[in-house]
Amino acid sequence: MKVVVFANPSRYPMVPIFKFILACCVIVCLPAQSERDTSRDQFRHPFETLDFFGIKADMDVLEISPGGGWYTDVIAPSIKGTLYAGHFNPENGDYFKRSHDRYLKKIESDPKLYGNVKMTVFDAGKEILLVENESVDAVLTFRNVHGWIRSNSESNAFALFYKALKPGGVLGLVQHRAKPGVSVESMGKTGYVSQEYVVGLAKKAGFVLEASSEINANALDTKDHPKGVWTLPPVLRLGDENRAFYTSIGESDRMTLRFRKPQI
Repeated sequence: MKVVVFANPSRYPMVPIFKFILACCVIVCLPAQSERDTSRDQFRHPFETLDFFGIKADMDVLEISPGGGWYTDVIAPSIKGTLYAGHFNPENGDYFKRSHDRYLKKIESDPKLYGNVKMTVFDAGKEILLVENESVDAVLTFRNVHGWIRSNSESNAFALFYKALKPGGVLGLVQHRAKPGVSVESMGKTGYVSQEYVVGLAKKAGFVLEASSEINANALDTKDHPKGVWTLPPVLRLGDENRAFYTSIGESDRMTLRFRKPQI
């Protein structure tokens, strides 16, 4: 059993919804399966991040590459609209199918919590995104750009996001941030992508950079680790080697960017 704090934002229209989730008005006890992993909040600042992106309760949102659903657990109970989960294409191999199926099992395990989640497929390499064009208010993606770079499909990804968004819609993006001037090859290998490169990809697709935030910045991250970003928590790829040191750094330094699809 876990105590979770909620509030009714309609009673206080001047205060962003996600600050209410942090504030406290009504205490509700949820069953164990709906307990959210909050251990990463100190590095990921999920409610502040969604507030910065301008996510509102009545929006239809597309989360790209949700992985195990860490951010799904934040977004799903925070909106009344549909949360589309653009997960891996299960036809791309065993790893992708296992990840896809684990996520599907997760959302099917708790219809009350995940009742507004609709699973779909995103495959940048094959230019597949199974949602209707101009059907969502926001597209959100967290720490995924380096993966598309490795498959040489990053331009495809941003073009698909643009098509899915309604005119005036938001693209909210968080990504491990490289030092300026690093090569694209290095971005794919280390997981750290330069902010300039991300902004260029988005602008090429037609987006306008509306704002950036340092919510998820980490000045302790030197970005020169032997196993790239995966040297740091939560992966800690070196195992026990210098574990205390890398744990003390915390998760990676990250850019947090809000783009807008222009009104037509």
